[in-house]
Amino acid sequence: MLSTKRRLIRWGMAIGILLLIPLLATIISSEFNWDLTDFIVLGVVLSGIGLTYELIAQKSGSLQYRGAFALGLLGAFLLFWVNGAVGIIGHEGQDANLLFGLVFGVGIAGALISGFKARGMSRTLYLAATVQILVPMIALLIWPPSAISWSPRVFAVFLISGFFAFIFALSGMLFSRASKEETL
Repeated sequence: MLSTKRRLIRWGMAIGILLLIPLLATIISSEFNWDLTDFIVLGVVLSGIGLTYELIAQKSGSLQYRGAFALGLLGAFLLFWVNGAVGIIGHEGQDANLLFGLVFGVGIAGALISGFKARGMSRTLYLAATVQILVPMIALLIWPPSAISWSPRVFAVFLISGFFAFIFALSGMLFSRASKEETL
């Protein structure tokens, strides 16, 4: 097993490499315009993900638990980033996109309530997947296409939500398998 120092160095290097991608895009393309705040937010979010993974998932000896945790964090990061950067429903400033915060609320509350135990995390991720699918349904009732811009189209919004729900459900399935290994 890698020492804590080596793991932190690897996380730092991975985050640095990931930050180089938008830096290069900003230098090369005039259409890609990141300011210092964007880089700071991405660095803080990626560092938070790495720290969370190290504090929680690495304590488990189960490869399935660590994989489930990593996949759940990846899904949450991608949902945060896509929704914040361009918005899933309409543009990034569209109020309907705030409903996706419910997915994060379910994930955080469920993880804390379950004490990060695999069985509770499985239920949490299945619930997060369900909420992920319910958000565009609720948004469609509150903000029909005649009231706001649904760009991409309604079908595409459901397809995107389905993608994230699939990630969360897959993570839930891995947690479920890990729960069978867990000794209580």
